[in-house]
Amino acid sequence: MLFEKITLIDGNYEEKRDMYLETEGNRIVYIGTERPEGYTGETYDGRNKVALPGFYNIHCHIPDTLLRGYGEGLPLHRWLTEKMFPFEAKLTEEDVYWSSMLGACELIRSGAASFNDMFYKLEWIERAVRDSGLKANLSFGVSALPGLGSYREYAAYAETEALRRRLAEAGDDRVRADVGLHAEYTSHEGLMRDVADYAREAGLRVHLHLSETRKEHEECKTRHNGLTPAALFERVGLFDVPAIAAHCVWIEGEDFDILRDKGVTVAHNPSSNMKLGSGFAPVKKMLEAGIRVGIGTDGAASNNNLNMLEEVTLASMIGKGITGDPTFLGPRQLLELSCRNGALAQGRTDCGALEVGSRADIVVYDLDKPHLQPVYEALPNLFYAADASDICLNMIDGEVVYRDGVLTRIDEEKVMAEARSRSARILSEL
Repeated sequence: MLFEKITLIDGNYEEKRDMYLETEGNRIVYIGTERPEGYTGETYDGRNKVALPGFYNIHCHIPDTLLRGYGEGLPLHRWLTEKMFPFEAKLTEEDVYWSSMLGACELIRSGAASFNDMFYKLEWIERAVRDSGLKANLSFGVSALPGLGSYREYAAYAETEALRRRLAEAGDDRVRADVGLHAEYTSHEGLMRDVADYAREAGLRVHLHLSETRKEHEECKTRHNGLTPAALFERVGLFDVPAIAAHCVWIEGEDFDILRDKGVTVAHNPSSNMKLGSGFAPVKKMLEAGIRVGIGTDGAASNNNLNMLEEVTLASMIGKGITGDPTFLGPRQLLELSCRNGALAQGRTDCGALEVGSRADIVVYDLDKPHLQPVYEALPNLFYAADASDICLNMIDGEVVYRDGVLTRIDEEKVMAEARSRSARILSEL
């Protein structure tokens, strides 16, 4: 496809107007001010439109879209034990597929190209990813269970190994396998070491929750002779491989050095952290310490949506408000966090930017709207004035999966009907 006369934000985060951008297969092959000679394929009129790279949602629980609005008004631990875990225990394989498809609708419509997920029944999430056209890194967040010994006795290990086998046979990298550990407070040191050993031996990345609440953080120090969750995870080897640490709201002291020195990416989830009353992550201090930060929505059970554009805007507004610095998390830095940093956190080094040779993950916004005019600079308008409904095209790996209000791979009516039916069944069983 050739996008012509379009405004775009290039790999250096500079705004370029009246540009031509050509894709071939799953790559961007040309960006310039002149129409490429001899091009005869499909063209896209980019006038009054702007192109950005797709968002990378680096912390999500996509099947939890079926729990949207369920268990409201509870603090994290009661919310998990009284509402989330009992409901999730009723999810069948097909429930997981259809709830993942419901989440895929939201992600694509709000400009996402890929996401990191932590859940179970990974095969059915993988099916939804492939059917929807998204990309994803999938992990099973293991929690300690009575009567089980090493990590290899857990369903998490069996499902992760099965996913690795399927991915080897698929021969593509649309879906990748990560290793998941739910959190310090749902684990023990022996299991943590087993997970770390497996991740290192298998060459996989790690995805875990870290210091989401003050209670979690302080009780860890009591259990482990003053060690914070970050210090404990470093000691057991979980940070000896590339890792994503979700939340990090209550990190302190040497935690910042650990995360930086170990190359851990923090997944900042502002909506979920506020809604559950967990607090505000010290993102400015993280960035000043040299820690890579990306953006995640968390699950729709705690957000309550998977709208990446909204999440990115919220991250900026909260960051400015709590630091008193109106220059913090400006539009270009937001783009880096939500696109390039997220892609790198997934190990996708050829993604996250509009530049020749990169994967063709391209999201187009329609600027021809009253709330987006006038346009002095496109990027501030998009992050501070646009809605997800202003997205008119989402191309992932060179394939248009959304255009002018229509998801090209997903029957939304069927997905919503399945979601309503399955949520009603589960409520009747609880």
